[in-house]
Amino acid sequence: MNLDSLRAYCLSFPGATEGLQWGDDLLFRVGNKIFVSVSLGSVPQCMTVKSAPERCAELLEIEGITRAAYVGRYDFLTLERLDLLPAAEMRQLIAESYENVRSKLPRAVRAKLDGQQKVPRPTKTQRRSR
Repeated sequence: MNLDSLRAYCLSFPGATEGLQWGDDLLFRVGNKIFVSVSLGSVPQCMTVKSAPERCAELLEIEGITRAAYVGRYDFLTLERLDLLPAAEMRQLIAESYENVRSKLPRAVRAKLDGQQKVPRPTKTQRRSR
């Protein structure tokens, strides 16, 4: 998987945004929370994703996958290269990372991402007129 296909795939998720931070890190976020980070300054480029705790141990057995610096205790993993795994597996890791981060967002934010409109609460005068 190359950077262009990774970028297109990450931005295909509902509510996904991108931005540069910390100098040369390309971050993909949902609800202002990072689900994929790509270090543009490293050669080869490396990618960080959030894994589920039960899957984390399995992925750490693969050579080239390590716990991410600073956030590894939250089950973030770093892949040393963008071509470390076949493209289908990389897409699966990205999708899982998106869902892992999205599931921790507040319910109102998740509803907004799903396109559901929040029903406004009635005002005091509307409640009195009932």
